[in-house]
Amino acid sequence: MSTLSEAYKDNPLQLHHIIPLDFHSVQVVPDSHLWPHHDSQDFPSGVTSDGHSSMPSIDLSDPNVVELVGHACQTWGMLQVTNHGVPSSLLDDVESEARRLFSLPAQQKMKTLRSPVGAAGYGSARISPFFSKLMWHEGFTIMGSSLVDHARELWPHDYESFCDVMEDYQKKMKALASRLLLLILKSLDVTEEEMNWAASVHESEGALQLNSYPSCPDPNSAIGLAPHTDSMLITILHQCNTNGLQIFRDGVGWISVSPAAGALLVNVGDLLHIFSNARFPALYHRAVVNQTRHRISVAYFYGPPADSQVKPFVKLECPCYRSLTVKEYVSIKAQHLEQALSLIRI
Repeated sequence: MSTLSEAYKDNPLQLHHIIPLDFHSVQVVPDSHLWPHHDSQDFPSGVTSDGHSSMPSIDLSDPNVVELVGHACQTWGMLQVTNHGVPSSLLDDVESEARRLFSLPAQQKMKTLRSPVGAAGYGSARISPFFSKLMWHEGFTIMGSSLVDHARELWPHDYESFCDVMEDYQKKMKALASRLLLLILKSLDVTEEEMNWAASVHESEGALQLNSYPSCPDPNSAIGLAPHTDSMLITILHQCNTNGLQIFRDGVGWISVSPAAGALLVNVGDLLHIFSNARFPALYHRAVVNQTRHRISVAYFYGPPADSQVKPFVKLECPCYRSLTVKEYVSIKAQHLEQALSLIRI
């Protein structure tokens, strides 16, 4: 069985698109990271104060949870979930370990630098080559068997706590993501075979992404992550108590989504958009930065094995997208980013 990381091998990155800035060593935003404005002509600049005022917030113990989740995916492409079963102590621990990692000297973090053809390790966002300026961001991706080897490089004599927390968190995220996917598929009234397909998704490795957005001397001239959609079925995000996430709403513009204590955010990715035959929007989102606070977020990406076929669910007369493997789609997106979905339309 091929793995998701293999999908990146045919699309190697240049080193300058992988190596993050040493943020601790700069007092001003360098030209390489100086964005002229945050909003392009494709993304209106309207921003409301808090997306949670109208974003669906769903208690997963609600007896109507299937209908609520399906409606949230269709109308927003994102929902906030409570009663999700992930202990608050674990959420605190994963943030603490992520901060421990990103507080290391740049030279130490560079020991786990992601390879040009790899998916796991330390580095800048993979979307970097599509933009003329670099982002105020550093990330650490955990995928497959990379965790222990990388942790030993970072902390030769004190890596166990990091591994224990991340392994526990990944298990909890995988169980929650599997639960959410089943609810979503039930809302679509898919076939029994397609419900069984969800079980194969649970066999995939998934990916855990730790994101660091250091405090920025001029946050209006930099951006944490440029606008993008996520590639997999769903993403589960823990925001770690600092504002920075913004989502794009047609007719409104950019909406800031503030963290809510104990809640997790779930957003629709490209593969679920394809499977739902465009019923569920793949959510455009970005991250802005802060002048005084170092923001951390933790994202779990959940999708099928790389060699799985993805196509619109069968109870359709007019599918919008052709069938393709996960690996094929990831490769197309690695070359074309936001044009990827249009390239597979029927």
